[in-house]
Amino acid sequence: MNCDLAIVGGGIAGASIAYRMAPHCSVTLLERESQPGYHSTGRSAAGLSETLGAPAIRALTRLGRAFLDSPPEGFTEAPLTRRRGWLFVGRADQVGDYDTLCAEAGDGIEILDPAEAERLIPILRPGYAAYAALDPLACDLDVDAIHKGYLCGARAAGATLLTDTEVGAISRRGGVWRIETPAGRIEAPIIVNAAGAWADALALRAGVRPIGLVPRRRTALILDPPEGMDPTDWPELDDLGEDFYLKPEAGKLLASPADETPVAAQDARPDEMDIAVCVERIEQATILQVRRIEHSWAGLRSFVADRVPVVGFDEEAEGFFWLAGQGGAGIQTSPGLSEAAATLLRGQDWPAALTTLRLEPGLLSPARLTTRKEFTP
Repeated sequence: MNCDLAIVGGGIAGASIAYRMAPHCSVTLLERESQPGYHSTGRSAAGLSETLGAPAIRALTRLGRAFLDSPPEGFTEAPLTRRRGWLFVGRADQVGDYDTLCAEAGDGIEILDPAEAERLIPILRPGYAAYAALDPLACDLDVDAIHKGYLCGARAAGATLLTDTEVGAISRRGGVWRIETPAGRIEAPIIVNAAGAWADALALRAGVRPIGLVPRRRTALILDPPEGMDPTDWPELDDLGEDFYLKPEAGKLLASPADETPVAAQDARPDEMDIAVCVERIEQATILQVRRIEHSWAGLRSFVADRVPVVGFDEEAEGFFWLAGQGGAGIQTSPGLSEAAATLLRGQDWPAALTTLRLEPGLLSPARLTTRKEFTP
């Protein structure tokens, strides 16, 4: 099978770049699982905030915000965003975290009296919060609708999606990448590495230096709210030190210890200790008494050393394009990140909006990563 662009990985990164590129060239999207997005995208409880994360993350989020608020016609029948608001609270000993939030978020947050925080989230334990701040524009995201919108749009534009397709040997000859798969050989001049937690492993298979990607496990639980309370309209509750978060989820409460445990790329499962830590932190911060955990799961979030996505052609391997390391911001940045990646793939001008936000291609390029110099393929 010959194509112009072979994309490895059907999660949010691969699906979004397939959506952007399929109208302009022949695209084949390879996914080793039977369901695209199985390991990370499909387990994400993503939200959107323009005030948090590295400057590059905030810039990419702002570039794509309009896409998520008002998606193109035919992209989805469901709203992709729901205004929620994120309430940050901290104990008296978390003044440093509070100062950092205020400095980074600037005018994007509203400073609240702790009593106001207790009114917004009535299960917040009285006296727990010494500091409180609200990001009123933060949203919930419909991850499933966003991911399906990209995949359906890509296929409608002519992209081929191959599931249950494990990538085997990868080689390059005569300006063409040859990818061996159970479905046969795929040949393309450009390969996009959107393999998520497995992106470094894919690079090694192709004889390309890895970028030092570290998969990290994130745990989530579904809990019952207190009897007689409807949390639907509560804001998300976030600890200033990122020790936990708690948000409404279909009449229940979704909780996480906000863990980032380094693990090998794998089918992640929740750890009992992480679950116990989450329950302890939630019960300290709120009046909630957890008697039952309805469901728990874990997913992977992958980072490089500076926690900024890696996007661009590899300077040492012709036709090898990186789209990896989105960390916990892959869903909210997907419109902006895929737009930026598509401009690089097509050799177009960099989006002026990103230049205005002080984000240039070099800040995303794999060439910025000095850790790569320590490896010889």
